Amino acid sequence: MRENALMATVEILRTDITTLAVDAVVNAANSSLAGGGGVDRAIHRAAGPTLDVECRTLRQTRYRAGLATGAAVATSAGRMPAKWVIHTVGPIWDGSGHQDGLLANCYRHSIAVADEVGAYSIAFPCISAGVYGYPIDRASRVAVTTCRQARPDIVNRIILVAYDDRAEKALQAAMAES
Repeated sequence: MRENALMATVEILRTDITTLAVDAVVNAANSSLAGGGGVDRAIHRAAGPTLDVECRTLRQTRYRAGLATGAAVATSAGRMPAKWVIHTVGPIWDGSGHQDGLLANCYRHSIAVADEVGAYSIAFPCISAGVYGYPIDRASRVAVTTCRQARPDIVNRIILVAYDDRAEKALQAAMAES
């Protein structure tokens, strides 16, 4: 990490994450990297068959047991305008709040992988706030806090993508609190 690293700028956009012309888009993946629902499905559809092939190769080589919760790995972005897709597996909400550290790791490790591949900009969905059941307000606070504390070497722009009004309001409230 560079000496006296500056924090990256963090912003909120309400848009379709698959259309962003950023260096890296984060995929809220499942551990098998096989494509699932929500953002994962949208990213796999937008990226096309190249992404499926790369994910299959990862499953057959480095991640035979699956990608661990909070870990992150990069692939190309196929037909999307982004250069890379960074896959991370968020925790499934169990009502206890003990998974906040794992959720924060999704953001930290994705930013670290973005640094490794040379990405200047990265866009995140609201990880775990869909089918994994994390409350959107809590997930937004973890996302904003973690991204604002990040001190990447290369990444200088972090976009938190809101998929609807509720997510946008939750992210804006978290930004105002931090």
